[in-house]
Amino acid sequence: METFLNFRKQLLHNYILGSTLAVLGVGGVFIFLTLTLSAIEFIVMAVILGISFFFMIIIEYFAFSKDIKPILKVYEEDSLSLNTLRIAFFRLHSFPILTFKRIMGPHLIGLSAPAVVLSIFFIHIELLSIPFTFVFFAMIGAILVAGMHSIIEFFLTIKAIQPLLKELSKTAEKRFNESLSLEGKSVISIKRKFQLSFLYISVFPILLFGLATQVKLDILRSSVQSYWSWAALIILIGLAFAYFGSKLLFLDVHQPIIQLQNSMKNIQQGNLTTKTAELYSDEFAGLVSGFNHMVDAINSRDKQNQLMFESFLESLSAALDARDPYTAGHSGRVAAYSFLIGEKFGLSGHELSLLKKSAILHDIGKIGISDKILQKDGKLSDEEFAEIKRHPVIGANIVQQVQGFTDMDAVIEGIMFHHERYDGRGYPKGISGDTIPLFGRIIAVADAFDAMTSNRPYRRGMAFDKALTIIENGRGSQWDPEFASIFVELMREPVNVQKVIS
Repeated sequence: METFLNFRKQLLHNYILGSTLAVLGVGGVFIFLTLTLSAIEFIVMAVILGISFFFMIIIEYFAFSKDIKPILKVYEEDSLSLNTLRIAFFRLHSFPILTFKRIMGPHLIGLSAPAVVLSIFFIHIELLSIPFTFVFFAMIGAILVAGMHSIIEFFLTIKAIQPLLKELSKTAEKRFNESLSLEGKSVISIKRKFQLSFLYISVFPILLFGLATQVKLDILRSSVQSYWSWAALIILIGLAFAYFGSKLLFLDVHQPIIQLQNSMKNIQQGNLTTKTAELYSDEFAGLVSGFNHMVDAINSRDKQNQLMFESFLESLSAALDARDPYTAGHSGRVAAYSFLIGEKFGLSGHELSLLKKSAILHDIGKIGISDKILQKDGKLSDEEFAEIKRHPVIGANIVQQVQGFTDMDAVIEGIMFHHERYDGRGYPKGISGDTIPLFGRIIAVADAFDAMTSNRPYRRGMAFDKALTIIENGRGSQWDPEFASIFVELMREPVNVQKVIS
C-alpha cells in the first residue's frame, strides 16, 4: 500500500507543479506580459484564472478517480485475484497516455470553458478592455499550453509508474507464481512518442510564440524596443521548455537500453536467475518480454542439461557398482554422508549439488583397475595397492573429458583428493591441511566411514559406534578436524543415519 500511496503522491506532485507552471506560470506570463492591463483589469484577469483553475481541478479529479480505480482495487479487495492484478498492471502501463488525454480533455475544457465565459462576461460589462479576438487567441493559446503541459506530464508519469509496476509483478510472483507481462504488446509506440514530442516540444512553443507575437504587435506597433524585451523573455521560456522536454524524451529511451545492457551483463556472468523488470509500454516492452522469455528458455535448457548430466553420473556410478557387487551402493551412501556434512557446514545449494556429484563419482577411476585386483578377497600386494592408488587420478581424467558443464573443477577436485590425509600422508599428491580442496576433505570422511561399516567378502562391516570412534580419534591426523567432528555429531543422531539408509 505504501508504494501505491507514494505513486499517487508523486502523480499529485507532478500534476500540481505542472499545472501551476503551465497555467499560472507560462499562461500567466503570456497574459500579463503580453497584454497591457490596468490595475482593475489585472485583478479581474487573476480572478478569471483562479476560478478557471479551480474548475479545472474539480473536473480532472473525477477523471483521475475513474482512471486509477482499477489500480486501487488491488489494495481494496479482501480476496485479491490474479485477474485484478493483470487489469491493474495493464492500466498502469496505460497511465501515461491516460494522463496525456486527461490534460488535453477534462483539464483543458475545465480551464478554457470557464475562462472564455468569464472573459466575455467581463468584456461585456467593460471591466476588461480587450478585443473579443484576443479571447479567441487565448483559446488557441490554452490548447498550445495544455499540449506542452501534457507531454511533460506524459514522461513524468512513465517514471512514476515504475515502482508500482515492480510491486504488482512481485505480488503476482509471490501469491500466484505467475508473471505479469504485456507479452510484447505496446501501449504507445516509440514512433508516436517522437512524433508527439516533436509536435509539443518543438512546434507548440513556436506557435505559442507566434500567437503571442501577433497579440503583442497589435498592442505595441510603435515600440520596437519594448517588443524585443518581451520577445527575449518568451524565447527563453520556450527554450527552457524545449530543453526539459527533450531531456525527458532522452531519459525515456535511455533507461530501457541501460537496463537491458545490465541484464545482458548478468547473463554473460552466468547469472541466469534474475529477469529484467517489465516497466515499458512501447516497443521496449517487446524487447524486455523477449529477453525474459530467452532467460526462461536458457534456464529450462540448463535444468535439462543438469538432469542429463546427473543421469550420466548415475550411469557411471551404476557401471562401477556392476563391476564390484560387494561395493554396490557405496557411492550413493558416500554422496548422502557428504551432503549431510556440507549442509551442516553451511554450503550453498549450488555447492551441495556439486559436492553430491563429486561424491557419486569419487571412485569412478576404479573402472580403470583390473577385476583381478579390484575383486581380490585377500590382502593386496604392494604392487597391487600401488595400482589401486591410481584410481583418483584415473577418475579425475575420465570426468575431465566431460565438456559443456560449469564448475567441473570442484567436482574433479573431490574425485582427485578424497584419499589425501590431513597430515599429508595420503595419496595421490601427499598434500596436507587446508591445501587439500574442500570437497576432497569432506568426501574423505564420508568414504572412510562407509568403507569401515560396509561388509566385504573377507570381513564383516564394523559397528557404527566403533567406526565413529575411529573417525573421532583420527581428527587432525587422517581427517580434517572440523568435518570429522561435524560427521560424528550428525551420525550420533539416529534420524541422520536413517536418511542415508533409506
